[in-house]
Amino acid sequence: MFIRKQQIPTPEEIRDSRPLPKELAKVKAERDRLATDVITGKSQKLLVIVGPCSAHEAAPVLEYVSRLGKLAEKVKDKLVLIPRIYTNKPRTRGVGYKGMFSQPDPENKEDIVKGIHAIRDLHVRAIGESGLSAADEMLYPENYAYVEDLITYNTVGARSSENQMHRLVASGIGLPVGIKNPMSGSIPVLLNSIFAAQSPQVFKFQNWQVETDGNPYAHAILRGRVDNYGNDIPNYHYETVMQVLEGYEAQGSGLHNPAVVIDANHSNSGKRHRQQIRIVEEVMQNRKYNPDFKRAVKGFMIESFLVEGCQPHDVVFGQSITDPCLGWEDTERLILDVAEQA
Repeated sequence: MFIRKQQIPTPEEIRDSRPLPKELAKVKAERDRLATDVITGKSQKLLVIVGPCSAHEAAPVLEYVSRLGKLAEKVKDKLVLIPRIYTNKPRTRGVGYKGMFSQPDPENKEDIVKGIHAIRDLHVRAIGESGLSAADEMLYPENYAYVEDLITYNTVGARSSENQMHRLVASGIGLPVGIKNPMSGSIPVLLNSIFAAQSPQVFKFQNWQVETDGNPYAHAILRGRVDNYGNDIPNYHYETVMQVLEGYEAQGSGLHNPAVVIDANHSNSGKRHRQQIRIVEEVMQNRKYNPDFKRAVKGFMIESFLVEGCQPHDVVFGQSITDPCLGWEDTERLILDVAEQA
């Protein structure tokens, strides 16, 4: 049974009440161009989507993004840094904390209207304080409209990549959308999802029949898989990346802009957050080995926050309350190392 609690304003009403200032819209437009140029191959830079597993509180996220903005200036000739500001991220089993969008205070009850305003404020402040527009996960497709003017990079998670609505909405986003391989690790399913997102579509969205042109910037994220016994099986290795590239380029595939982003955490690391360093280094070595591998791998996703690890409740400032993350010092060293090798 559904119990109506409060009516939520439309995305247009929300965006009008807290618009992105014109000067920041220009910053975002340039950030969008940098990211899309990497996916199309126009730019040889690498994308690094980096930040906390979930953005549960504004103050530490803004501190993190401010540091990342300064680091971005140091590596801008080689890397495009995109902060993870994941505001819809729930706990793995879907019970309890469901992200800032639903629960702006992780220790209090859900308040979606307050949450929507909180995440818009966070994204706008992050762009203003760091010069970086962010990535967010499109966990709930209908929520995208509330932040579509603020986000440079979207992801479709492993549990959502086979969902038709996620594929359809991705087809209408004219910016990079990374689609993770499903939990099974199936490469054909992943490529089918990318094809659907790259194709024109007609469907119902926000009480409208909409039509999209298809999104040529939709691409693959390899995040590892989980076998039938719950074991994490990595898929960042050379062989899997080349298999994805072959699928992109197969005759009749209909796919554009072959691109793979490596998620260094999740099932690739078994959520052992320090393994992300080793995984990124291995992938960088493989880029040196084969120019086709280098052409395919466009960047990394790295989970990182101010303080290493995770905590069950928001006690330590700048530490994740969901998956464990790298600390800032390791993150900075890793990004500088990647830039040196890129």
